[in-house]
Amino acid sequence: MAAIIYPNLVISASNPAMSPPFHLGGIGIAPIYQGCICRASNLIRSPCGISRLLFIGKCGPDNSRLSDHAPEFAKIQEASLMTILKGANTFLPQVVLASTVLALVYPPSFTWFTNRYYAPALGFLMFAVGVNSSEKDFLEAFSQPKAILAGYIGQFVLKPILGYLFGTVSLTIFGLPTSLAAGIMLTSCVSGAQLSNYATFLTDPKMAPLSIVMTSLSTATAVFVTPFLSLLLIGKKLPVDVKGMVSNILQIVVTPIATGLLLNRFFPKMCNAIRPFLPPLSVFVTALCVGAPLAINVGSVMSPSGISVLLLVIAFHLSAFVAGFSLTGLVFRDSPDVKALQRTLSYETGMQSSLLALALANRFFQDPLVSIPPAISDGNNVIDGILSCNGVGSKQGKSSLMR
Repeated sequence: MAAIIYPNLVISASNPAMSPPFHLGGIGIAPIYQGCICRASNLIRSPCGISRLLFIGKCGPDNSRLSDHAPEFAKIQEASLMTILKGANTFLPQVVLASTVLALVYPPSFTWFTNRYYAPALGFLMFAVGVNSSEKDFLEAFSQPKAILAGYIGQFVLKPILGYLFGTVSLTIFGLPTSLAAGIMLTSCVSGAQLSNYATFLTDPKMAPLSIVMTSLSTATAVFVTPFLSLLLIGKKLPVDVKGMVSNILQIVVTPIATGLLLNRFFPKMCNAIRPFLPPLSVFVTALCVGAPLAINVGSVMSPSGISVLLLVIAFHLSAFVAGFSLTGLVFRDSPDVKALQRTLSYETGMQSSLLALALANRFFQDPLVSIPPAISDGNNVIDGILSCNGVGSKQGKSSLMR
């Protein structure tokens, strides 16, 4: 049998027989004492003269007080491992920052994670949300049209206004080229990011379905709204790719979440088996989604104009988070879930699909400078969102992740 250390269980060093019995998992266990065939080496002497119980073994036939509790301890070890796995999300901010630094210092560590992997990666995150949700959660989300409308206004009204303001500032105060200002405005015109759903899931799991509905709605209507906003703010007419947008929603959002919900409904034992491993895998996938765009576009990010654009993009995202948070606080000030709604709509307003903006910039704008703001935004909005998850996350949300 393997040695087992119980640091909080002590017995008398001078007379072990006088040590009282204790309980482990509701089963009475007596400490090792004279007459047991267990050796004295099974006791660890501490400097203070107190010996700690090292091993609980099976004693001789003349001593029936002790029994083999290795299976009981194995359950404790298994429970501890599951707790560690489920709590992996708590390290997400540190992992995201580390991946950002690594992507900038050593880009080859992420350049292999190209765009073709990004959709499956986001789909996996949505699958994780689906496994931890139920059909009832989504039905309740659709019963909140006021919140959905507020999220939509944050996405396609507040955010474009902020994008126009910061684009103008880049021209008038920073003296940056018009193409960089166009890149900032283009970034503000796209739909919400699927990672905002995962950010909501980290802090307020019950709000994740509502966040998914908001993001899906903004993504579905972006085929018309984004070209209109880009024409209004930039003066550039973009083609409408309805088929591509619908395919994107089906692949990244609908199919993975539906799969998770169906597994949760019809194969609960399978879900219970895989659920503890989803948090660490999700952390790894999120790190890849953050590091890869930065590594691939490191040349643009580290360009002479990159630092100025970085400051403007950070200010843009932070302003969007604050605007979404404040607007929700005013509209839903009497709601019992106002804080959770504020966080949810803050993520919806502050985190957008910068990869879509980057793809549009590369495809429809001849000037390569237009792609710099979306490239910087892609990593920055995720970092801001994850850090805000860690900073303002409710205790209820964190405890729910451990269940």
